[in-house]
Amino acid sequence: MIRKFLFLLFFFLGISIISIVFLPSLMMPTKIVLLGGKMMGGWAAVCLQIFLQTNIIVKGRENIIKNEKFFIACSHQSMFETFYLQTIFNAPIFILKQELIKIPIFGWYLKKIGSISINRNKVSRDNLGLIDKIKNSINNTQRPLIIFPQGTRVLPNEKAPFKKGVGRIYDELKINCQPVAINSGNVWPKDGKLSSKKTITISILPAVKPGMEAVEFTNHIEDKIYTELKLMN
Repeated sequence: MIRKFLFLLFFFLGISIISIVFLPSLMMPTKIVLLGGKMMGGWAAVCLQIFLQTNIIVKGRENIIKNEKFFIACSHQSMFETFYLQTIFNAPIFILKQELIKIPIFGWYLKKIGSISINRNKVSRDNLGLIDKIKNSINNTQRPLIIFPQGTRVLPNEKAPFKKGVGRIYDELKINCQPVAINSGNVWPKDGKLSSKKTITISILPAVKPGMEAVEFTNHIEDKIYTELKLMN
């Protein structure tokens, strides 16, 4: 219990300090803010390793797509991946729920780094223009887009069907997809029941090239990611 309390205390304290220190970067080039994001990802890992004695393994680094535009489709079980993936990939652009953009200070950073927000509860003009926003972001940066096809955090044994939006993005962008499976919920699940002395595995799977039908693609990466997660447990 004490370890879990210390983890949460030091994690959020560290994130708060980094956020305050990097406030001037909101008036600077975006790459400075992105450096702060990488520091937050590193801090999350340090806190997990020190206080919860978590072992973090990254598999498949050789599969990371290089010299081509791509987007990441990643399983989502925890806050962990939203921070830590920034240390593995080139400062990914996040598609995230609109509520996060409204958080003071933290939301300012999300806007500054070009995050794309979506209102999950209704159809709006902004949501209808989502694909155009994504295309514009992809065309104007070498940073990869990241999407969580499950739509929200799920529990480790929960097999939520992937949202059809990931298939539409694949179909519209016509670029490679980098599937990623992460079992972070075994340590830091959405219900807050932290566990110690366990392993978080990040498995970077082989790229999926453009050319499939949207539904076929969605079913394909859902199968690949859930199969990989099952092997981890």
